[in-house]
Amino acid sequence: MAANPWDPVQPTAAALLIERCLGAGVLSQDDLKQTWKETPCFTQVEDLQKIYALKAEINKSLELEMLTLEKETADISHSFFLNQKCDTLQTINSHLEAVLREKRSLRQRLAKPLCQEHLPIEASYHQFVSELLPLAVKFIEKLEVYIETIHTIPQIPECRKNMDNALVRLEAFEADLEKLTEQILTWREKQIKLLQEKVPEVS
Repeated sequence: MAANPWDPVQPTAAALLIERCLGAGVLSQDDLKQTWKETPCFTQVEDLQKIYALKAEINKSLELEMLTLEKETADISHSFFLNQKCDTLQTINSHLEAVLREKRSLRQRLAKPLCQEHLPIEASYHQFVSELLPLAVKFIEKLEVYIETIHTIPQIPECRKNMDNALVRLEAFEADLEKLTEQILTWREKQIKLLQEKVPEVS
């Protein structure tokens, strides 16, 4: 029967040999005691036993470290995760192959405008979409005008100031025009009177 490698007090090879000799009757306990007293060579057996126990502890620590490392790297080394990644890559590869097969039709579809052709809308909303779509088209047509209007919003205070100045000038021009009109009318009346005074003299 194999000895337990994790047992810190497992018998060494020398201890097993002595045990077999005692069992076979080749040695006795008295012989062992006498030998121990005369030649303490068996003190090395205890040292060897400590060394074997230390080796067993080191092996146990190494195995625990190996298990920890295997757990940490399971996502890149374990066959289960590798199979999942292979399946994902195979799916992506199949999709890319399908894209390459349909490359020509995809180019044609990309080159062709899709406006008002494919609208995945539920049937209950078709009526609202049919009413909204013309409004959206009109809005898109005037979108540039709306954008320009929005861009001019920060300039409104300056434009308003310019309009006020222009209005003041216009009022001044209007006053000048009224004065000029009065002068023209006055001059015209004078000219008419002069003409009327000259006409009787001629007659």
